[in-house]
Amino acid sequence: MKTVTYSIPNISCGHCVHTIQTELKDLAGVKEVKADQTNKTTTVSYDLPATEEAIKTLLAEINYPVAA
Repeated sequence: MKTVTYSIPNISCGHCVHTIQTELKDLAGVKEVKADQTNKTTTVSYDLPATEEAIKTLLAEINYPVAA
């Protein structure tokens, strides 16, 4: 299992946290998601078939793009 943490500057409220966690948990292979409103980060633990690229793409699609 791989774990990565992303900086997501536009996490601003509890709804943002809920949306990110709910959407990412539906991605095949994602085991655990923790979005943090205070630090504006999201930590994702996953196995295949999930990939970092798939996670970043999904975050962008739901309007929470990863900071460059």
